[in-house]
This record gives sequence, structure tokens and C-alpha cells, in this order.
Amino acid sequence: MILTRLLSLATVLVLRGRDEDPAVQRQLSRKALNTLATLGPCFIKVGQALSTRPDLLPTEWLEALSRLQDDLPAFPREAALQTIEAELGQPADKLFHSFPDQPVASASLGQVYKARLHDGRWAAVKVQRPQLAPIIRRDLVLIRLLGMICGPFLPLNLGLGLALIVDEFGAKLLEEIDYDREADNAERFAALFSASPAVIVPAVERRLSSRRVLTTEWIEGAKLRDADELRKLGLDPTALIRTGVVAGLQQLLEFGFFHADPHPGNLFALRGRSGDLGHLAYVDFGMMDQISDSDRLTLTDAVVHLINRDFESLARDFVRLGFLTPSTDLSRITPALEEVLGGQLGSQVGDFNFKRITDRFSELMYEYPFRVPARFALIIRALVSQEGLALRLDPSFRIIGVAYPYVARRLLAGDTAELREKLLEVLFDVDGRLRIDRLESLLAMAGQDGVGGNLLPLAGAGARLLFSDAGRGLRLRLLEMLVRDNRLQTEDLAGLLGVVRRNLAPAAMARGLLGALNPLAA
Repeated sequence: MILTRLLSLATVLVLRGRDEDPAVQRQLSRKALNTLATLGPCFIKVGQALSTRPDLLPTEWLEALSRLQDDLPAFPREAALQTIEAELGQPADKLFHSFPDQPVASASLGQVYKARLHDGRWAAVKVQRPQLAPIIRRDLVLIRLLGMICGPFLPLNLGLGLALIVDEFGAKLLEEIDYDREADNAERFAALFSASPAVIVPAVERRLSSRRVLTTEWIEGAKLRDADELRKLGLDPTALIRTGVVAGLQQLLEFGFFHADPHPGNLFALRGRSGDLGHLAYVDFGMMDQISDSDRLTLTDAVVHLINRDFESLARDFVRLGFLTPSTDLSRITPALEEVLGGQLGSQVGDFNFKRITDRFSELMYEYPFRVPARFALIIRALVSQEGLALRLDPSFRIIGVAYPYVARRLLAGDTAELREKLLEVLFDVDGRLRIDRLESLLAMAGQDGVGGNLLPLAGAGARLLFSDAGRGLRLRLLEMLVRDNRLQTEDLAGLLGVVRRNLAPAAMARGLLGALNPLAA
């Protein structure tokens, strides 16, 4: 039956898939959505994965597949109890004080029960669907076979990479159903955020966990589905979004280890607040990935180049990240990037309409020779999920209004060797002269309220850096810039002092200090 439905869908797509009429494409995307939703876990995951690939599918398809829900009817309690006993060596009534009749959630790969431990604590017990691994392997073989036969005729902007895409997807999906691996992921994620009171991760109960059963601390919180409901509970949706965005930036640009599926079902709002950040709990660590140090730095470069409207360098960043081949004619790409991104960069970061940009950028990726490298597929999924969450809770929220100040502050603080090197690259041109405009731009961005607070702490961190051993390279560059040919460069000195006066003036710093000590005084 699976093969029959797939062949029926493939036939329709082959016959009508190249039709450029948007109405036809919407009709086809709905048929694909409905077919995938009825075929089981692997095909639901395929549809979700494709919904984050703007390089492969037109916009009409992306919008349709993004609605594909990751849920199936619950499987019988008896099957869950059999899995628990087979995996943990004892029946559930011995392992738990009480085990419920019905799950609290049922998804395509497993379902979750709220059980009580013998010490009185509540726990979330995730039990995998029966025979899941063999079913997934069978379906992957069918998808790969069908892709080889029909791939060249399908309305996908593929080139010849379908087999690689299927293989990468299959490898990640098989990782996701290994609950031992998920437990490791949860503990690693918790360790990375151990210093952050705003991000909470449930503790893993190792003695009650295995490859197909995962038991963790129960999180009692509100799901991030409706802003009005959150407000009724005394929670601030915007503060919660800010926590999610800042935590996402830390994962991608600091830790290099990130949660790839931060949708509303995997995030819980908790009471409490840390500054301008709400308290947010992450659950479900099956879909995680890592990003290399090289890619982390290049992503930081890309944000800085966007800040500076340096679209030529941004195009080169896409080459370095693998979205464009080295042979790509960037003279075509640079104007397209400037058209899509430049017009949205208003005088204030808050003017940046992220949703409009992502929609237009999806079209750009489909029209130009962009390809999403396999290692970036989950990053895009995480970003799309984060954007959807932000727009759901606060349509006026500007993600880029948090991202810009965050990156600017990290660069200016220079708290790692790699960031100090990056700061030198940003601030000095090839002749060793200070780019006053870029310094002013970074200070302006860092002073905005997207990450909360004024420039006072940053000024202190910058001063400590400048006069520390780690800041030796920055000191030398500044001295070389100010003294050239045995002469003091008064014009450069005046420019530097002007930036300091405008952004770090004593009166402004005093107001910032007063505001930090007494918010009512501001």
C-alpha cells in the first residue's frame, strides 16, 4: 500500500510538477502533504525535512509542508509496557510507583507518559514505537529507490544530489531514535547552560533509561503555543522569545552544539525571570547537531558583514560555508543579496522584517545556484522553528534586533582568541587604518536594547581587554594606526575620540550606571 501511494504521488508530480502556475503548485503541495501524513513516521519526517530546504522546493511547497504535524495515534499501553520490561529488565509496576493508562503526548517516533517515581517525584517516560527501526530502514530503502527512478523528473531543484540527501536524512533519523544518545545530548546541553538561570534542562534518570526508553525529570510549565494564555499565567511572551533567541545564538556561535527542533512542543515557559530573559525549559534532545569552529566563525562574519552592508563579503561567506561553489559568479549573487537584504536594513535594527526576508531569501535560493550543505540542513530547521515560534507569540518581535547586538557585544568584549582576531579583521583595513565607521556601527548595535542593558559593562570589559596580555595585538594595531611615519595621526585620533565621546561619553555612562543601580532613576 505504501508503494502504491508513493507511485501515485510520484506520477502526478512527474506529469504536472513542472507547471509554473502557482495554483497548480499549491494543489500539488497539498496532495504531497496529505500523502506523507498517512504513510507513517519516516515519511512525516521526510516532509518536515523538505519544509526547511528552500534550495530544493518553491515557496508554495515550503509553506504547505511546514504544516505537517509530527503526531500519530497512540499505540497500545501493553506495547509500551512490553518495551519497558524488555529494555529495563523489570515490569513498569516494579520500576515506577505508578504508571498511567494513557500517554500525555504521542508523536511519530514515540509517546510520553507522566509516571511517578518511588521517591514521589514525577517523571516523563518516553517509549519508542514498536518495531520502529525496521520500519524506518524499510521506508528509507523505498524512498531512495523511488528517488533514483523518479528524481530527475520531480519538481525539485536537485542537480544530482538526491541520494546524498536521502542518506544524510536517514543517518540523522536513525540517530534520533537512539535514546541512549539522546540522554547524552541532554546532559551535554545541560552542562553548557549550567551558568544560565534562564535555560532549564530536565535531569536524566539513567537507571530508568535505555536505547528505546528515556526517563527524565518532569517539567511543569506552559507550552509556547498562545501568547494570551501565557499572559494569563503572568508570563511575558517577549521575554521568553528573547531567551530562546539568545540561547539559540549561544548554541550556534559559542557552543557549536545546538537543539535542531525548538518548536513549541519542545519548549516550556516557566515562572521566573533573569533580567530581560524569561525562564525557558528545553525538552526532547533527539535532534541535535554540531557545527565546526570554522563554520561558527564564518557565521559570525556573515552577521558582521550584514551589519556593515558588505554584500560582496557576505557572498564570499556563502562560498566558505558551502552554499555556493567556488566557481560561482559572485557578480550575479552580490546584487541579489543587496536587493533582498539591503532594502530591509533600516536605520534601526528593529526595522528589519525577518519574515519578509526569509520568504524572499527562499525564492533567491531556488532561483540562484545555492545549495544547502548537508551539515546545514538542521541549522536551517532550527532557525525556521525559532522564527515560527517568535512570530506565533509576538508578530512584532525582531529576531535580528537581538542577533545584531549579541554579535556586536561578543566582538567588542573579545573574550576568546578567535573573537579578538575577528575584531581586528573587522576594525582595521588592509593598510592598518582603523575603520571608524565600523567601530561606530558596532558600538551603536551593542548599545541597543535587544540583549538588555547599556554599554557600561561592555566598556569595562573592553578596557580590561585593551590593557591585558590578551589585548596586546589590539594595542599594537591602535599604536600603529595613531603613529605612522614617526608622526601622530591627529585626524585618526580625532575620529577615535569622537566615537568614544558620542558612544561612551561620561554623562551617558553616568546615566547608565545610575540606571543599573536604580531603575527608577532612569
